[in-house]
Amino acid sequence: MSLHRRTCFLLLSVAVLQLTACVSDVANRYYGGQKYAAKAPGEVQVLWDVPTRPFKVIADFQSRGESPADLRNKAAAIGADAVIVSLLGGKYSLEEQWAGDDRYSRTYTRITGTAIKYD
Repeated sequence: MSLHRRTCFLLLSVAVLQLTACVSDVANRYYGGQKYAAKAPGEVQVLWDVPTRPFKVIADFQSRGESPADLRNKAAAIGADAVIVSLLGGKYSLEEQWAGDDRYSRTYTRITGTAIKYD
C-alpha cells in the first residue's frame, strides 16, 4: 500500500471514530401509558435538584457525550415539564475541598436526566 493510500486510510479511520464517538452508550426508558403533547424546549425547565412540588417521572435518559440541552430536547419531545439533570464522573481539582467550589464541577463523562410532569 502506498504512503498516500495509507494516509488516506488513516484519516478516514480517524474521521469515522470521531463521528461514532460523539454520543455513545445512550439508554432511554419511558414510563406510563399516557403520552403527552410535545413542547418547545424552552418550555422545559432544566433542574439540578429534585423539585419540592409534587411530580411524576415519565422517563429516564442516560448517555455519554450529550449535554443538558440534549436532555432538555428529549424531555420536550415527550411533553415533560422539567428534566432533572445529574452529571457523573469528570475532572476535579485537588485544591478545592468542597465540590460546590470546584472549578471543574460541571465536567462529566456521563449524564443522566429524569423527565417529569408536575402534578
